[in-house]
Amino acid sequence: MATYAGNDSDADSGIGENFLRDVGGGAKTVVEFAYNRIRSDILCGNLQPESRLRMDRLRQSYGIGINSLREALTRLTADGLVLATGQRGFTVKPISLGDLKDITEMREFLESRALAQAIEHGDLDWEGRIAAAYHKLSRAEQKLSENSREHAMLWEERNREFHAALISACPSPWLLHFQSVMYSQSQRYRMLSLVERSIPRDETFQEHRLIMEATLDRDISRATELLRHHIVKGAQVTTPRRLVGLGTPGSAA
Repeated sequence: MATYAGNDSDADSGIGENFLRDVGGGAKTVVEFAYNRIRSDILCGNLQPESRLRMDRLRQSYGIGINSLREALTRLTADGLVLATGQRGFTVKPISLGDLKDITEMREFLESRALAQAIEHGDLDWEGRIAAAYHKLSRAEQKLSENSREHAMLWEERNREFHAALISACPSPWLLHFQSVMYSQSQRYRMLSLVERSIPRDETFQEHRLIMEATLDRDISRATELLRHHIVKGAQVTTPRRLVGLGTPGSAA
């Protein structure tokens, strides 16, 4: 039986183990549930940059006790998605062109190296994961072309799965960990842009296919070059409208 750690205020919220399993992304504790939900709302833009994260409102929205919320927000602070502002509590981390540029360069650096190592160590099962992830992504891309707002989250999920599959044979846990952190940071900017406007995706679809083919051909130089271009161009194309005109993210990469 699944159990969850919490205090009396969490128990009073009425969160049961079935609810945690069905809604909280497989969460087994109230803290994990709160972390997953708030993180998702930040990455999707439901909680906007610089928003104050007031405990009373969060408790009402998520039905979670104060202590568990505070612990979840502390974890999100470590992830770089939330800022602790002393006596004022917590706020969603602001966005800026400089931050997006830094994220883009770090993701480009980490993910291209992870891909190179994955190509060196990948086996037949790894190739199968890439092919399966690309197939799912292609279907999601078709739906995104029909209605970007309705299918944005499905596409983002499939996009993450594809990029994760590409580097899944990388033998370095630390490299994979920090790549995942940078991917999540870039996802926040991408989702903010997707809800603001429709973004042309034809070139992105083509890039995914080329990256997959070069990777399965074990062409490290071409695959990593295509991936670096894909990451930098993606950041430029999906820069949130509020930052457009302030510069070009990743232009130095």
